[in-house]
Amino acid sequence: MKPYPFTAVVGLPDLRLALVLSSISPAVGGVLVRGEKGTAKSTMVRALAGLLPGVDVVDGCRFSCDPAAPDPLCPDGPHAPDARAHRRPAKLVELPVGAAEDRVIGSLHLERALAEGVTDFQPGLLAAAHRGLLYVDEVNLLHDHLVDTLLDAAAMGRATVEREGVSVSHAARFVLIGTMNPEEGELRPQLLDRFGLTVEVASSRDPEQRVEVVRRRLAYEAGPDGFAAQYAEEDARLAADIEAAQRLLPAVKLPDDALRRIAEVCASFEVDGMRADIVTARTAVAHAAWTGRDEVTTDDVRVAARLALPHRRRRNPFDAPGISEEQLEQALQDAQPPEPGPEDDGPGSGSTPGEAPQEVPQGSETAPQGPPQPSGGPQKTVGAGEPFKARVFRVKGTGEGERGRRSRAITDSGRTIGVQPPSVRDGRPHLVATVKAAAPHQKARGRDGAGLKLRPEDLRFALREGREGNLVLFCVDASGSMGAKARMREVKSAVLSLLLDAYQRRDKVGLVTFRGNAAELALPPTISVDAAASRLDGLPTGGRTPLAEGLLEAARVLRVEEIRDPRRRPLLVVVTDGRATSGPDAVARAQAAAGLLAGVTTIVMDCESGKMRLGLAADLATRLGAEHVPLGELAAESLANAVRARTGKAA
Repeated sequence: MKPYPFTAVVGLPDLRLALVLSSISPAVGGVLVRGEKGTAKSTMVRALAGLLPGVDVVDGCRFSCDPAAPDPLCPDGPHAPDARAHRRPAKLVELPVGAAEDRVIGSLHLERALAEGVTDFQPGLLAAAHRGLLYVDEVNLLHDHLVDTLLDAAAMGRATVEREGVSVSHAARFVLIGTMNPEEGELRPQLLDRFGLTVEVASSRDPEQRVEVVRRRLAYEAGPDGFAAQYAEEDARLAADIEAAQRLLPAVKLPDDALRRIAEVCASFEVDGMRADIVTARTAVAHAAWTGRDEVTTDDVRVAARLALPHRRRRNPFDAPGISEEQLEQALQDAQPPEPGPEDDGPGSGSTPGEAPQEVPQGSETAPQGPPQPSGGPQKTVGAGEPFKARVFRVKGTGEGERGRRSRAITDSGRTIGVQPPSVRDGRPHLVATVKAAAPHQKARGRDGAGLKLRPEDLRFALREGREGNLVLFCVDASGSMGAKARMREVKSAVLSLLLDAYQRRDKVGLVTFRGNAAELALPPTISVDAAASRLDGLPTGGRTPLAEGLLEAARVLRVEEIRDPRRRPLLVVVTDGRATSGPDAVARAQAAAGLLAGVTTIVMDCESGKMRLGLAADLATRLGAEHVPLGELAAESLANAVRARTGKAA
């Protein structure tokens, strides 16, 4: 079945332009596409491969070496200068979210290495994507170590595999394209910065455009080949334009005044490091080639900045990406000397020469709405203060959950602490244990040379300890006793700081609130800390304190999550002053509810303040078997000061 034509996609001019520029100049660093579900992100990316020029590859080379300049370190090489070659289409390689590390970077055949002394490397997806496109759908759900591997390979143009003292390196130059839905969680800012360009996409609100999208999709599903034929000529013209721009690219000049404009813009937006300047320069050069010019102009810098800078302005995961058009224009005007010519007043170029890109309106997506509020007195909303570096809390014991950065766990990475039982046939081989298992049988197997006689049952695999991500469930008291303006701002700032810590440690988060006469699940467990921060910011306070209902709801949520995700261990954070005032038996019910949370690692964040304190939160912590943390001691700096004070007294 023919793929959906690239030029048949309706709208999305910024995405169209970003993909084209990355195809013209892979050195730009690829594209990250952010947007809500159902916006044709994947459709357009998959259609891009059909526009790229074919590549010449050496016959029999699994690493797609160019016969004109073969990789001298190619594992299938060295290739003779007159090696036979053939031409094939550019590949689009898709990397599944659940792919294992060996599938991505390749693997070494340990048995052959030990028995025959040869390096038998099985190439992975990085090798398959060499000189083509590597596409990662839902890149924000990919494990961090795999994202790091991908971005390092994309930046260096090589992939290196090291296993048990054997090292293999091969060329891996590709255009990296990732798509993600921000509602499902964000990428870390460090990883965002490694993508060259970013584009925000949103579905059109224009009824006519939506009708056309549906019409074309239905026509494609009814007859894919016939539909593709309608756009074949337009796709061919676009492919020819891309190939022409690739030929022109080496001749494009980047004058000093254009470089000054780039530096002025990047400094104006206070981006970290120099990668923004480099990517903006490369993008401006690619845009000049795309529009048929042999020298970069202000127009090229303007377009490049719109694509290369939005995701580099974020200082924490709760900052929305985007740039100010007024600030961009002011920075371009401030750069000296100004560039003469009519280009200064022209609009930015779009997906084809002369077409202006359309900015995706900031805030066009509907903000998440909070759940219905329970009754129980007047409501008021207080904003959060600035987040700070919070203390690190960990789940007790050793788990086996998804890889993360919080609690100890048996994982497929980390330090080796032992050997898996012989029945375990998965993971990374343990060289010494494998040799020990095979050694006693060498005489019986007729060994007569230097190599070992290995059999599959000899293989042993390493037992590794690393870190896992957890489910951090916040159970927040939003009653009237928490409603003092200064206190609630302090509480929200503390919870926001813990959310930031959870984001950095790749945890799932959930939010239960209680006030009036009921508790509610304000946010079901999710990896999107942005959503949690949004719900927290709009959290109203008021009414009595149904502590028992809050603990019961937290216990219910944890039971459900244990069924859905049994490997992810929970960390419960109860934020309260310990009062229970909803109903005549409120205290007794709260004490009974605490018993349902036995065995759950819990932190009670004590929000009580003032000179006269009842100590109810400390009593609750004792009943829960939890760690009691006064609100003022949540910051990591507070803990360090307390340790220094105790050390000084002891001395």
